[in-house]
Amino acid sequence: MLWVVLLGAGPSAALVGLTAARMDGLRGFDDDRIHLVVPESRQVRAKLPAVAAVHRSASFGSADVHPARFPPRTRMPRSILDAASWMRTDNLARAVLAAGVQQRLVLPEALSAAMAHRKRAPRQALIRATLCDIADGAQALSELDFCELTRRYGVPEPSRQAIRRDATGRVRWLDAYWERARVVAEVDGLWHMDAAAWWADMRRDNELTASGLRVLRFPAFAVRDQPEVVAAQIAAALRLGGLAC
Repeated sequence: MLWVVLLGAGPSAALVGLTAARMDGLRGFDDDRIHLVVPESRQVRAKLPAVAAVHRSASFGSADVHPARFPPRTRMPRSILDAASWMRTDNLARAVLAAGVQQRLVLPEALSAAMAHRKRAPRQALIRATLCDIADGAQALSELDFCELTRRYGVPEPSRQAIRRDATGRVRWLDAYWERARVVAEVDGLWHMDAAAWWADMRRDNELTASGLRVLRFPAFAVRDQPEVVAAQIAAALRLGGLAC
């Protein structure tokens, strides 16, 4: 069906957006449509299957197409950016940007470079702001929500994905770390409900606490649905550490 849609669209057409990104490994996003892109000057006159979603783009050219993958499709940075532009909601747009980086399919720098060449596209401001957060260390939607929370409630900016070595010398990444107040905040997605992961998290928290840090842990839904509670608890811990909020 992918080839039927591409051949029907004529020369220079390529798969794009979620269709291309999923073919190159993106997980966690479903879309029944087949997204393809053609140059803005092209008109697709053939009757394509109902699942085809044709996008005409002034910025689309041969350099956007991966040179060695078939069916022809856009390179991952463009695929992810287009997917974010066409998502149904802003949250899904932010999620697909974060997922591309978190799943190690694309670098934040590559997304930013590709974004610099886009003259007009939906959600430009949101995508640019999200890429700034991702480049600063937030690599999951829950962590992006956490970034927004700290700004909205005036919580001092933490270091994100801060590196710390445990007692055995193993490198650990902290979601958010206020070094001056010695406070750590961790944001948990659904996978943390797995028993083995849960114990690993608790063990790590215990080690951090034993080293003199205050460790706060929040589920992703609380960051999203009860931000005022999360912000108040962080502010209280920071005040105990001597950092005014």
